[in-house]
Amino acid sequence: MKKFLSLVLTFVCVLSLAACGTKGNNEATDSPVNEPGNNAATTAQAQLTKIVVGASVTPHAEILAVVKDDLAAAGYELEIVEFSDYVIPNTSLEDGSLDANYFQHEPYLLDFNKENGTHLAAVEPIHYEPFGIYAGKSASLTDLPDKAKIAVPNDTTNEARALLLLEQEGLIKLKENAGIQATKNDIAENPHNFEIVELQAEQVARALPDVHIGIINGNNALAAGLNISDALAQEAADSLAAQTYANVLVVKEGNESNPGILALIEALTSEKVKKYINETYNGAVVASFE
Repeated sequence: MKKFLSLVLTFVCVLSLAACGTKGNNEATDSPVNEPGNNAATTAQAQLTKIVVGASVTPHAEILAVVKDDLAAAGYELEIVEFSDYVIPNTSLEDGSLDANYFQHEPYLLDFNKENGTHLAAVEPIHYEPFGIYAGKSASLTDLPDKAKIAVPNDTTNEARALLLLEQEGLIKLKENAGIQATKNDIAENPHNFEIVELQAEQVARALPDVHIGIINGNNALAAGLNISDALAQEAADSLAAQTYANVLVVKEGNESNPGILALIEALTSEKVKKYINETYNGAVVASFE
């Protein structure tokens, strides 16, 4: 009997030890420390609120990239979607695919809203890009022959800006008060019968070999490898254009005070961004904020 009880007690102890070992192994396996992606950094990343912003590649997307870390520190993940045209970024903002966009100036935005029935609002000016006149077949403005071809952007506001620059340089004269709505039909004096060739803004740089001069806005000039220092002329700092055509951050109406948008504005108008603009673009891009 004693031998039998001893065997039973031994068997119970073995089972207890086995159970203890199994519990320990399960606790080790279930520990979140050993599971990939379950660390504190990943958890923090998962809690970031995403902000999706559409932008032209140069300089807008480049400037946005500068503030990614700053927004992450404020609790936001910035996703930048690059566009090469001036229409889809606005229609995508209108339909909710984007939270904001950054590529245009306010006169273009207001005209787009009017023409397309969109409901978009400018919330903050970020930078200004001087328009420049660039050489094509002619190496200087004094070399322009009669009937020279001059390429300009064909959208309403950018064409007006180009024509104002031609007037600034004494090449044409516009009707009085034509201002930022001017088209080639508002040219009052054109003594050399220059031919104004209207093209999509992003096509003007590519057309330079086929025209005598082209007038190009800053981001398209940068994308084409053109430097503002190489321009035959550029908008004066005190011109109507310089005061009007700052590139703005845009949202859909009603989202102007969204916390994520306010955080984005704060990041984009920082000294860090101003320093980046000054050191990177050599005058082709100028910060619009103090």
